[in-house]
Amino acid sequence: MRVTPALLLAHGAGGAVRANFSPLIPQLSRKRKVHAVDFPGSGTTPRATAPLELDDLADRLVAAAEGEERFAIVGFSLGCSVAVRAALRYPERVTALVLTAGFARADEETAARLREWRRRLDGDRAEMARYLVSVALGEPFHRRMTAEQEAGFLELVAMTIPPGSPEQVDLALRADVTADLPEVAVPTLVIGTKHDRLIAPSATRAMADLVPGARWAELDSGHAPALEAPGEWARLIEEFLA
Repeated sequence: MRVTPALLLAHGAGGAVRANFSPLIPQLSRKRKVHAVDFPGSGTTPRATAPLELDDLADRLVAAAEGEERFAIVGFSLGCSVAVRAALRYPERVTALVLTAGFARADEETAARLREWRRRLDGDRAEMARYLVSVALGEPFHRRMTAEQEAGFLELVAMTIPPGSPEQVDLALRADVTADLPEVAVPTLVIGTKHDRLIAPSATRAMADLVPGARWAELDSGHAPALEAPGEWARLIEEFLA
């Protein structure tokens, strides 16, 4: 079996490597080494004491490559902006980008939902979980859940909100890679999530339009592709990197 360059995974705001990617890792690991790091306040990474910055997260991500000379990066949501910044900061090492459910900068519609998410992070966890589920899950997937499934999922979300979510959502509101995207010089696949109720699908499409030669694909999911369409997401990544 031919081993291809290593792969880095960049998770989204309010997420973690396990939450955003765990169903994909076994398949993605078959032909390459997969590396990832939880951003400050997620997983076991200590919470930040200052506002987060894309450059610092990009450096943390690349440091997780553990000596790999070259690697591709899969970014999800805010992780797309981190991946783009890493590609520009380490052009000799990044071989390709796969950007899923990302945005160049939060448009008015997306920013309003991010601000509401941020506001609710300071309140009741159960209420925050209900809001997050309402915008994270695509409407078709959400509609198919039984009442028992939804109750269990809400409880899980409330229990696993990363402590660093406020800083991560704040960064999502500030992040702007509009000027960076035309400078991307590696093969890039941008994947939209057509039932996304958190990041406007049009914002992801606009991101693709700014990357020279970017390919476009779309998942039949909301803003939780690892839950709603993990097999198809992994297939798109695999086929592009091959």
